[in-house]
Order: sequence, then C-alpha cells, then structure tokens
Amino acid sequence: MGGLFEKLGDRAGILALSLLAWAVLVFLILPLFVVIAISFTTTEFLAFPPVGFTLRWYQRFLADPSYVDSILLSARLAFGSTLIGFLLGVPAALALKRSTMPGINFLASLFLSPLILPAIIIGVGVLQITTALDFPRSFAAMLAGHVVIILPYIVRTTLASLEGFDASLEEAARDLGASGLVTFLHVTLPTIKPGIIAGCLFGLIMSWIDVEVSIFNTVIATSPIPVKVFNYVQYSVDPMIAAVSAGTIYIAFIFVFLLDRLVGLEKVTGRK
Repeated sequence: MGGLFEKLGDRAGILALSLLAWAVLVFLILPLFVVIAISFTTTEFLAFPPVGFTLRWYQRFLADPSYVDSILLSARLAFGSTLIGFLLGVPAALALKRSTMPGINFLASLFLSPLILPAIIIGVGVLQITTALDFPRSFAAMLAGHVVIILPYIVRTTLASLEGFDASLEEAARDLGASGLVTFLHVTLPTIKPGIIAGCLFGLIMSWIDVEVSIFNTVIATSPIPVKVFNYVQYSVDPMIAAVSAGTIYIAFIFVFLLDRLVGLEKVTGRK
C-alpha cells in the first residue's frame, strides 16, 4: 500500500512540475504572439485583441529603406561578432581549461566579467576607447563592443563542454601521428561542438537584441534595428513598431528552423 502511495506521489510531483514548466513556457512565448497579432491590426494605435486584418504596417515598414538597412546592419553585426567571438573564445577556453600558469583563475574571471557588468558600462567604455583610438561611433566600434558582450557566452559554454572531455583521446591521436590541428579538427572539435554552437547561438541573440552597447557607438545613419526601434518609440507608438518587432521574430524563427534542418537542435543541446 505504501508503495502505491509513493508511486502516486511521484506521478503527482511529475505532473505538477510539467504543468509549471508549461506555464513558464506560455508566459515567455505569449508576448511574442501578442506582438505578432498587434502587427495586423487596422487601427492607428496599438490594440489587443487586434481589430480587423491588414498588412499595411508591414508594407509601410518594408517601404522604408532605413529599416531594411538597420536589419541588414544588425545581421552583419550579429554574424560578424559571433564569428570573431568563436575565433577568440574557443582557443581562450582551451587555454583556460588546460593551462596551469599562475593567475589562470583571474584570467578566467576577466573573460567572464562582461556577464556581470551592466551593458551600459561596457558601451561607455567602448566609446571612450574607440574615441582614444580615433574611430568612435562607427561599425568597427559597434563590432568591438558586440564581441565583448558575446565572448563570455562562447567561452563559458565551451568550458562546460570541456568538463567531460577525455584528454586521452587527443593523446591517442597524437601518438598515431596526427598533427595538433588535425587532432583538434577531428577529435576535440566534434566533442565540444554542442557547447560551441550553444555559445554562438547565445552570442547571435545577445548581439541581435543589444541596445545599450550599440546606442553609444552609433549614429543616425548607421543604427542597428534595436536602436532604431528604441528611438522610434520615443516619439511615436503605432502598429508599425509591432510590425518591425514581428519581423525580427520571424527572422529568429527562420534561423532556428534552418539550424534544426541543417545541424539538428538535438546536436546543439547535446541530446542524442
């Protein structure tokens, strides 16, 4: 009898946990659908539930070249900074994990420090440094700032993947005559790939939605889409801003779909 009550208690706990997980998921996703729904309203103001159905706000949004340019600029920033973050972050994680030099823990904390610093502080710091180097408020300045904010994510997830890595596999490959580069590409990289992909995904997202770092290092002619939206809502709030936001959501959905088709989300998460 006691065993029966214990099984019922376990099932009730699992059910409660599942309901809580679904509630949190709905809480996180519901605002996205609200924004998408508002973008189709026929009213001149934000209204939910939407009134009627129209694509007028999307047509107005896409007819404005400045918004299209901002989206392309954000894409260049996101992919460019993620690529640089990958090239810097993966070797840094390998060095931090395997080095025994004094002060290695301090270096690890230094790489991860942007995670605990307010982004606005990083934005001001990048502006001061780029001003001193004579290239302030430019694409290069924004790119440098975005690399700073996404690098910790790539380093952190790569370090997590290296926790369970068996170094004897590399030693075996080297004993069989493989060079360091070949060993990394065929032994180390496939093992830690899920962590690297996860870090790059975090990097893309953080770069795509960043306002604080970008706003200190941009001008009106070169504004990423989050800064463009931030500036727009200060003077006008209409359904076009919902259409712009919905457009960025569509892009994110398309990216996740392509990632699933080309790579597989189960590989990104490390699940078999």
